[in-house]
Order: sequence, then structure tokens, then C-alpha cells
Amino acid sequence: MSCRKRCKREIFRFAQYLFRLITGTLNTDSVEDELELSTVRHRPEGLEQLEAQTRFSRKELQILYRGFKNECPSGVVNEETFKDIYSQFFPQGDASTYAHFLFNAFDTDHNGSVSFEDFVMGLSILLRGTVQEKLNWAFNLYDINKDGYITKEEMLDIMKAIYDMMGKCTYPVLKEETPRQHVEVFFQKMDKNKDGVVTIDEFIDCCQNDENIMRSMHLFENVL
Repeated sequence: MSCRKRCKREIFRFAQYLFRLITGTLNTDSVEDELELSTVRHRPEGLEQLEAQTRFSRKELQILYRGFKNECPSGVVNEETFKDIYSQFFPQGDASTYAHFLFNAFDTDHNGSVSFEDFVMGLSILLRGTVQEKLNWAFNLYDINKDGYITKEEMLDIMKAIYDMMGKCTYPVLKEETPRQHVEVFFQKMDKNKDGVVTIDEFIDCCQNDENIMRSMHLFENVL
């Protein structure tokens, strides 16, 4: 199996993991689910509020909650647990740095943990959000220090993390300067006014005009 196919298989394993969280207990009694909301240390917001804030139905939220609680009995996920879970899908490399960035993107209130609310809000965007919403989420991932701009170094940090995560799938071994060379190309394309930073508008405009990026935006639309 080629490295490209192997990487694609690992990504779809991650998608299947999300799918299992949602479909694994489809016949769960809703009353039982409601009662279980009070048995964990972190109690999620009311389902009505989450239903209004996401693109999931009440039933889907109940099923999502059951899966989330099975994986995270305390009701929240800390960064180390998140890294452990994510690394299972990329055993051929070191996913810890990329998982760190991904965790921060889900941890929207930056309190060091991902709650059920954080999880379903992010998942709603990734699976059922508009292209604009998905691109906003992606920009937030790349904007490591959350100052509203993407610098070349931030883009390089993400790119290096991706190469580390892919591990053997980047063989034959890439030259050390390869990630930086790729970032130079991407950054020059995105930084329209050449001021050394990429704004949200520049990021979205560039992505919307890239056919490959647009295809990836629709990858998980039919998962649920």
C-alpha cells in the first residue's frame, strides 16, 4: 500500500471514530441519557440550547453525549488524553504537536480542557458547517497565538507538525528545509498585500479559489 493511501486510510479511521461516537448507540433510551447528564462532574448545557447552537438534532446530541461520556467519563478531555486518543490514528509518526494545535482549536475558552459543548460546537462546524464557517475554523487553527493574523512562523509550525504526524509517509526522507519551502509558496500566495501576515479575508479568499482545498471542505459532509 502506498504512503498516500496509508495516510488516507488513517484519516478515514479518524472519521470512522467520529462516526462511531455518533451512531454506536442509536437505540439508546433518551430518558436514560437525560438522567446520565447529572452523573458526571461536568454537566453539559441543556440539549435545547445546544440544539439551537449547532446543526445536530436533539437525538443526535443525546447519542453524541453517550459516546463522549464513554470515552471521557469525567465529562471533559484534557490535552494529554486528547493527544493519546489522536495518536492512535497516526501510529507511524509523532502526532503530539499537531494534536496540541488541534486541541487548542477545540478549546475555545482556553481553559485547558475540551467539554462536551466545545466538542459538539467544533464537530458541528467541521461536519455540517458552511464553507465560510469551516474556513474560519481552519484559520483559528493556524492562528496559534489567536491575534487575528497568521504569520509565516505559525504556518511553518503547523506544517512541521503535519510532517511529524505523517512520519514514515513522508519517506523518502524529506530535506530539513522542505516544510519551509512549502510554507514560502503557500504564504506568498495568501499574503496578497505582502505585509508579512495573512488576515482572515486573505486566507478565505485564497482557499475559496483553490480547488483542492474546496474539495477537502466537503470531505465529511455526508458522515452523519
